[in-house]
Amino acid sequence: MAKKSSLKVRLVPEEKPDSKYYYYAKKPTAGEKAKEKLKMKKYNPATRKHEWFVEKKLPPHSK
Repeated sequence: MAKKSSLKVRLVPEEKPDSKYYYYAKKPTAGEKAKEKLKMKKYNPATRKHEWFVEKKLPPHSK
């Protein structure tokens, strides 16, 4: 079976990580970009502005 080429990460607002708004993005598993944290500028509906969103660990899933 082949290895996964990307992995799913959760992006939360840099200013307020406890905000209820977040995004999911795909991040490569190999190469230079895999070693650094993902940071994207996205729209935050709570503040109605574009803000920086940073990568956080996915929450543990419940059974």
